[in-house]
Amino acid sequence: MTEATIGANNARTAKRTSSSFSTPNYEMPKFDLPKMEMPEAFREIAEKGVAQAKDNFEKIPAAAEEATDLLKGTYTTAARGATDYNRKVIEIARTNANAAFDYAYELLGAKSPSEFIELSTAHARKQFEAMTAQTEELTELAQKVTTEMAAKAWRQGDTKETHMSARPNR
Repeated sequence: MTEATIGANNARTAKRTSSSFSTPNYEMPKFDLPKMEMPEAFREIAEKGVAQAKDNFEKIPAAAEEATDLLKGTYTTAARGATDYNRKVIEIARTNANAAFDYAYELLGAKSPSEFIELSTAHARKQFEAMTAQTEELTELAQKVTTEMAAKAWRQGDTKETHMSARPNR
């Protein structure tokens, strides 16, 4: 009886092992293509398409290098422009802070309310004029950087090679 039980258990284990770990056999079906003659026109079109694809593929590294150079030049110009712009903003902030301290010092010397109002009015007028001039400076600087970036991009991107490589072969 013990042998029958062990044999049955082994059969169940073998059955579970084989069914749970077996992998289905996936194979690509094999089809025989019909042997037929392709018209010459189709063959020529296919050959031209392959030749054009190869030609375009060979031009990719040159186009990528041109694009990289363009991005480097534009990024350098933008970074330099941003640095100049930030320096100008810091200079303006320093000028405005000094003007505020000078104004506060003048207010401490005011002897009457009318003198206080006169100093405040003069300071407000001066600061408005300064702010207008500072805004114009920042605008001119931003326009200069933008124009410089566009000019560099135009000069670098406007070459005969670029136009030739962008045009498909006919």
